[in-house]
Amino acid sequence: MLVDTRAAIDRLLEHGGLSDATRRAYASDLRALEAWLEGRGLELEDVDVRALADWVTDLGSGRTRLAPATIARRLAAARALLRFTYGPARVPDAALAPRRGRRLPDAPKATDVAELLETAEGAKPLELRNRALLELLYSAGLRSAEAVGLDLADVDFERESLHVRGKGSKERVVPLGEEAAYHLARYLREGRPALVRGAVDAVFLSARGRRLDTSTVRRIVRNPHRLRHAFATHLLEGGADLRTIQELLGHASLSTTQVYSHVDARRLRRVYDRSHPRS
Repeated sequence: MLVDTRAAIDRLLEHGGLSDATRRAYASDLRALEAWLEGRGLELEDVDVRALADWVTDLGSGRTRLAPATIARRLAAARALLRFTYGPARVPDAALAPRRGRRLPDAPKATDVAELLETAEGAKPLELRNRALLELLYSAGLRSAEAVGLDLADVDFERESLHVRGKGSKERVVPLGEEAAYHLARYLREGRPALVRGAVDAVFLSARGRRLDTSTVRRIVRNPHRLRHAFATHLLEGGADLRTIQELLGHASLSTTQVYSHVDARRLRRVYDRSHPRS
């Protein structure tokens, strides 16, 4: 039976169990696939490894060619659509995505982070909130969504830890550093009561008393993810092993964390020179 492409896309987006962010990205990617198929007189039923290869070629050529990471995401969206509509057997397993160059995380130095945190100093409720938020992003290596998703019950001052809900509903417990604990406790004591409106469990609140959103975090600090990179890089520089950093970051695969092993080459060289008999 011929499957309507648009209807299949709508079913995936509505019933595919996707996160909000993935749903938004896939919606754009799959509409592009739909337009490409229509332009060539093809139906979803016609999509095989050759059709996907032709699509990837078109995406990576011409004036409007896309970056390798974007092409890889669009290809993942197409495969998700085929899997959801027809089952796993209909998903081509050939490696079609262009190779992505390794890009090292752009992590600020410890002195730069310290200066950033000092600029957030203040005694007003929003200033106290911003300082506590930045401290957590850096000292706990949280993603923006993880930070704004924290509830009061997730903070354990006695055990100096945070309960974090990460990507894919994965949960982890991370240490709550001394500086972060101080500023978080001060915000909860002196800042949050002036912001809260009704029964809201969120740790970080907006000026209107609602749970803070990630767009506000990006207004507070232009690229909050750099603080997460700094967290991992500074841990590595301090001697932490990659497995520990993987657990703290909430990475499902060590290969995701291994990008940081290239960041501090000078420290690794010093360790090698000091430790290896033939260095």
